Amino acid sequence: MCEKLYWKNNLMKKMKIGIQGGKGSFSEEAAKVFAKNHGIKDFDIVYLISSKGVIGAVESNEIGFGIFAMENAQGGVVIESVEALAEYRCRIVEMFHIPVSQNLLARHGVFMGDITEIHSHQQALRQCKDYLAKNFWTRPLIEADDTAEAARRLSEGKLPKSVAVVSSEYCAELYDLNIIEKDIHDLKHNLTLFLAVKKIEGKK
Repeated sequence: MCEKLYWKNNLMKKMKIGIQGGKGSFSEEAAKVFAKNHGIKDFDIVYLISSKGVIGAVESNEIGFGIFAMENAQGGVVIESVEALAEYRCRIVEMFHIPVSQNLLARHGVFMGDITEIHSHQQALRQCKDYLAKNFWTRPLIEADDTAEAARRLSEGKLPKSVAVVSSEYCAELYDLNIIEKDIHDLKHNLTLFLAVKKIEGKK
């Protein structure tokens, strides 16, 4: 009974959904899937970058729901999410998968042979480890806090022009980057498990 009233009340006002990632991240896509599945039409996405940021905001009532990645078929468990769940308390509302397509992005005028290093989230680098080992075995792989944030920084000139990032096709459009190569993830069906969480009722 309480659960139904909770949903009804939240559907009547503009919902804030916090995500692990920046604008253009796969967590943003997951948040939209979650909202559609639950009939949440009027909502704002809050870009909290990290899993700890998401669950902390849930616990402090800054957001109604939080969305973050938990596991990928190729990359394995997302360690930062495990650590966040150990540090904060929340209620899991739903676990769901979305397909993830990783792409190699660079600034316009940069070609494969020009790339000196590759930046992305640890999970994205793991999902493409065979491709990267084959094509960029001499180039350093630099871990970033988020795939979308890496794309944004490259677009804004905060990273050297010779850097490439592993990110979504949407980020290429959003941040005006060139797609050097599409679908570079190692598994054909690259699925990521996301968690949707909310605050535990009665917890202050």
